[in-house]
Amino acid sequence: MAALGWLTPRRRSATARSVLAGEASAEAARKSTLHVSEREPEFPVHGDERAAAFFDLDNTVMQGAALFHFGRGLYKRKFFDTRELARFAWQQAWFRLAGVEDPEHMQEARDSALSIVQGHRVAELQSIGEEIYDEYMAERIWPGTRALAQAHLDAGQRVWLVTAAPVEIATVIARRLGLTGALGTVAESVDGVYTGKLVGEPLHGPAKAEAVRALALAEGLDLSRCAAYSDSHNDIPMLSLVGHPYAINPDSKLRKHARQMDWRLRDYRTGRKAAKVGIPAAAGVGAVAGGTAAAIALHRKRR
Repeated sequence: MAALGWLTPRRRSATARSVLAGEASAEAARKSTLHVSEREPEFPVHGDERAAAFFDLDNTVMQGAALFHFGRGLYKRKFFDTRELARFAWQQAWFRLAGVEDPEHMQEARDSALSIVQGHRVAELQSIGEEIYDEYMAERIWPGTRALAQAHLDAGQRVWLVTAAPVEIATVIARRLGLTGALGTVAESVDGVYTGKLVGEPLHGPAKAEAVRALALAEGLDLSRCAAYSDSHNDIPMLSLVGHPYAINPDSKLRKHARQMDWRLRDYRTGRKAAKVGIPAAAGVGAVAGGTAAAIALHRKRR
């Protein structure tokens, strides 16, 4: 009987503990499911007409700089001579290596670039842009980022490129990718001819955020429901505007910031090596010609 007396309370205690364990397990599973659901909701949300997506271009949608490739195309078409090519190549190299954006150097580069397009017709540059896209850009679109953009389109949302590249180039790329449109740097033109001046400043850094804010207001978008994608820490102002920021192929500063802010990261580069903006794999004149990214750019973003 002593043995039975010892076993009975043990059985009751074990049963109670089993019930408690079962209930605790079920509750943990429920909380875990809710946590995952809260952390990874359906996105993009289908049918949300007040949501949209904004994509940086260079090294986010396209490997390398669009203006680099455009510069190659302009050099090939003899828009400028070798002397001008060397000057632009040096200016771009300075920006890449300096680590800071010196206002005097930036102004010099913009003035040189604008002098090249001055007097050319807007329609001419647009037509050339179509050709250069096929020659140099189409094969450099990141499939992973393209899929992200398509997901927003499939959800019925609008998708814009946001870039410091000239709006004419950006519009060509956006149309070829089936996107809604593009925000880019605007060069002044009169009667369809470039004057050699900018309308305001290059669409870079904080200016991108202002452009997105203005477009969202005009289109009736709720930025807290929108997404933005970029590779550069220069675009932190734009990424911070939206409710769904993504760091795509991020530079070291953006990667660090994204981790601190718990932003989503995607890296589509082989071996997680940072792509070199404006430096293609091929050498020779075609590679050097990339230094003319300034030729239309009016300005390019710094890493």
